[in-house]
Amino acid sequence: MLHRLGRRAAFVLPALACAALLAFGYYLQFGQGLEPCPLCLVQRGFFYAVLAICVVAALHGPQGAWTAVYAALAVIFAAGGGATAARQVWLQHLPADQVPQCGPDLFFMLENLPLATTLKKLVAGSGECAKVDWTFLGLSIAEWSLACFIALAAYAAWLAFRPRSASAAARAR
Repeated sequence: MLHRLGRRAAFVLPALACAALLAFGYYLQFGQGLEPCPLCLVQRGFFYAVLAICVVAALHGPQGAWTAVYAALAVIFAAGGGATAARQVWLQHLPADQVPQCGPDLFFMLENLPLATTLKKLVAGSGECAKVDWTFLGLSIAEWSLACFIALAAYAAWLAFRPRSASAAARAR
């Protein structure tokens, strides 16, 4: 069934997935009172990046090499999000005595520290990034986020390399 999707619709699916994941994140934040840690905010930014790329691709309706360009960009940003989520999963599985200390929140760092220092501290994570506040089916938010980034990257890679439909191949002749 997926191979029959048009190029526009094929990019709408991951855009909808990202929008749903972001909406759920905001529900957890504002509806359930779970404040996102710095690594969660970075992951949120990567979901927004994949969403934006997929929306632009869906509006553009890419043909030929453009499909691969949009898909490659989606893979790159999904990989960045996956790396960030993997870092957080790693922090969450550290023994308690090895968890880094909590630092200042992201907004304080952005206002008071140089950008390079803020980015370095952001990527490193902190003690609050190791805390697990919510689980579903035994997986933390970071673990679900990692799984979603892997799925998004795999789907985008498939979009880049999927064979063209017979009708598109006939039109190209």
